[in-house]
Order: sequence, then C-alpha cells, then structure tokens
Amino acid sequence: MIEIFGQTYAFDDPRVIAVIAGACVILLIVVLLIMTVRRAGQSTELVNTVAGAMHRLSSDVNALAQGQSQLAGNIQTVSDAQANAQIRVIQTMETRLAEVNAQVAEKLADNALKSARSLSDMQERMKETLAGSSEKTTESLTQLQERLATIDKAQTNIEKLSGDVLSLQDILSNKQRRGMFGEIQLNDIVSKALPSDAYSLQVTLSNGKRADCLVHLPNPPGPIVIDAKFPFEAFEALANAETKPQQEAALKALGDAVKVHIKAISEKYILEGETADGAIMFLPSEAIYAELHARLPQVVRAGFEARVWIVSPTTCMATLNTMRAILKDARMREQAGEIRKALHQLHRDVQLIGERAVKLDTHLRQAGDDVSGIITASARAGKRADRLDNFEFEEMAPDDSANVVPLAKPAADQGKS
Repeated sequence: MIEIFGQTYAFDDPRVIAVIAGACVILLIVVLLIMTVRRAGQSTELVNTVAGAMHRLSSDVNALAQGQSQLAGNIQTVSDAQANAQIRVIQTMETRLAEVNAQVAEKLADNALKSARSLSDMQERMKETLAGSSEKTTESLTQLQERLATIDKAQTNIEKLSGDVLSLQDILSNKQRRGMFGEIQLNDIVSKALPSDAYSLQVTLSNGKRADCLVHLPNPPGPIVIDAKFPFEAFEALANAETKPQQEAALKALGDAVKVHIKAISEKYILEGETADGAIMFLPSEAIYAELHARLPQVVRAGFEARVWIVSPTTCMATLNTMRAILKDARMREQAGEIRKALHQLHRDVQLIGERAVKLDTHLRQAGDDVSGIITASARAGKRADRLDNFEFEEMAPDDSANVVPLAKPAADQGKS
C-alpha cells in the first residue's frame, strides 16, 4: 500500500504503476545526465546536448508534475465516486436485505402454516389408519376364530375318518366282509353305468352258482357275468415285504391267488348256451390291477386264455359304458319297426295339417270379403241416416237399394250346399 495526498493506493493500481514507471524514467534520465556531465570535458557538443536534454527533462518533469496533479485529482474523483457507489450499494443491499427478510419471514409463516396443516392431516390420517388397523385386527381375530373353528371341525372329521379307516381295515381283514366290499363297489359302478333293466345282481345260474352281476347283452355275445374278487392277503404281503426274496415270494403268491380266481370264474360263470363265452373279474383296487399289469403280465395273459378279463374300477366303468352303447344299439334295432310306423303317422299328420291350412286360408279370404261388404254397407247406411235426419228425401236415388252389397253365406251353410 502507498499513501499519496492522504489517499491510500494499492501497488497493483494502474495509476500507481504509471507513477512508478515515470519515476523510473526520471531516475534513468538523471543517471544519464550524470554520465553526460562526467563526459562534459570531452566534448562541447555533448554539453549542449546535455543542456538541451536537461531543458527537455525539466519540461518533462513539469509535464509529469502537471500529470501527477491531474492524476491526484482523478484519483480523488475516483475515490469520491467509489465512496458514493459504496454508499449506494450499501443502501441497495440494506433495501434488498429488508425485502429478503420480509420474504423469508413470509415464507417461514407460510411454511409454518403448511406444516401445521400437514401435521393436522397427518394426525387425521394416523387416526384413520389406527381405526382401520383396529377394524382389520378385529376382523383378523374373527377370521382366526372362524379358522380355529374350522380346524376343530376338520379335527373332528379326521378323527371320524380315522375311525372309518379302522372300520375299513376291519372289513378288509375279514374275507367275507372283503367280498361284500367288492360286491358293493361293483353294484355302485354298475348302477351308475347301466339302466336298471340291463343287469341283474346275485343271479343264480343253471349250475347252481351265484354270480355277483349278470349284464343282459344281446346275442352275440349274450349275457356276461361280472364277479368281484379281492386277493387282499397276497397284496398286503407284497406291500409289507422288505427284502427281495420276500418280495419275489409275495409276488408269486399274488399271481397264484389271481390265477385261482381266474380258474374259478372260468369254470363257474362261462356256460355254453346260457352266458357269453367269456366273463369279467372285477378287482376293487387300482393298485392290485396296476401291479398285475406291471409285474405279472403272465397272469393277465392267463386270464385272456381262459376268457376272463380283469378290470379295475376305472376300466370297469369304461367297459360298462361300451356295453351300454351295445344295449342302446340293440334296442334301437328292436324298435326300428315302431320308429318307421311313428314316422308314417307323423307324415300323415303333416299332410292333414297342410290340407286344413288350405281350407283355413279359403275361409279367411271369405271372411275378409264379408267384412269389406259390411264396411261398405255400413258407410251407405250412415249416409242414408244423415239424409233422413236432414229430411233430404229428394236427394235419395230410387235405385240405391240395388247397389247394396249382399252378405255372403256363412261357411257352414256353404259347406252344406
């Protein structure tokens, strides 16, 4: 910093730099002048030159002094302008600051009001949420109670089912009851697949043997026997077998048991001239049926050779549906004459309807003509009544009666004529 005429200037100010540069020039000139004076004795021309230079130097110094005075005035002016500008800037900043303070205060007030409103809305939403949560909790508790009641009911059903399973085990453990179980299942399937007059249950054949079910199929093939068999002991032994030798032995025992049933059915229920040349063995277990076809195909082939076809509940239903189609086709062939007769009668009825429709059309046309004549006669009678009411006898034509449309005879009279 440098102070000139009571004013302080910075070294990086352009005016200070200009003054310093001028002083350096003056100093350089003085140095040159001193060197010139030292060499004054060498040449008179040099003295004159130095004198001229000194004169020019004094002029330059005077000019520099004047410039310095002007510079000082300019610096003062600039200083005053800067002071005024600073005052104006300070005043503007104070005004702007006041405006900003007012705006900030207003915004703070708005934000406070909005915050209060948001807080109030949040409290309302919290109340609604808490109320809804309470209702949902109550509803969830109610549903939980209902589900617990359902679980209790299911537990009761499970206990009942356990009792039923034990009962089923008791049934399956008894050979006679097991046979009844197969018969009941067979009766249920047959009753659902066939009409009641297409089969008979517990039928005694001519050889004195009683069949579980006899389906009355037309010839050929003729009535066919369905007998229920349930080799449960052999299959249970196979299911409980743990080692491979035990499994092989149990599987052989199952095959032997089924072969015994096949032989018994073939001998008892295939009677020439009375039943079909084959019979059906019903196994009331899909597992035994699958085991036979998967691991004992030779037993199934033995059944084919003996004309005894092994069926499960599923395949039995399919077989019975096929039998139902055969029975339906046979009955349709039996009723073909009645169907032709009914069609002939239907054709005759259609012809009668056509003839009566033609007669009805004739009667309707005649009735239309009669109605048209009645309307014409009514119009003329109305005109005559108006003339009589106005005493206009001279306007009445003597031969008007000749133009009256006669009524047609009734249809019944025309028919008699």
